Amino acid sequence: MKIQIINHSKHPLPSYATALSAGMDLRANLTESITLAPLQRCLVPTGLYIALPEGYEAQVRPRSGLALKKGITVLNSPGTIDADYRGEIGVVLVNISDVPFVIEDGERIAQMVIARHEQVRWEEVETLDDTERGAGGFGHTGT
Repeated sequence: MKIQIINHSKHPLPSYATALSAGMDLRANLTESITLAPLQRCLVPTGLYIALPEGYEAQVRPRSGLALKKGITVLNSPGTIDADYRGEIGVVLVNISDVPFVIEDGERIAQMVIARHEQVRWEEVETLDDTERGAGGFGHTGT
């Protein structure tokens, strides 16, 4: 699949790290580093602009290593980039650790997955069909 992209950053285009990777790393595009205090959040620019085809979205997700090792995650995970959005891709990061974290220019801060999606047309009804689970919610199956 080909997707149009504008790269106003100083960094290479996002790419897959391995042949079977689902996500591509997004890099911070900064003129100066950002210090993210514990529980602080910020919008980190990437310098990237994309034009997705109809029926697709880009999902911005945390990088597992950054989350595990540093407590840095994507706050609205997954963040959705709609097919009709043409602005700069920004990543909303939050520091859930107990120490400050410095984001440097070019640092890999998140990953982006391109995914197909459907739009629905609601069909309003009076009842829904029965299932074995029924209305069982959180914890309904026991321990």
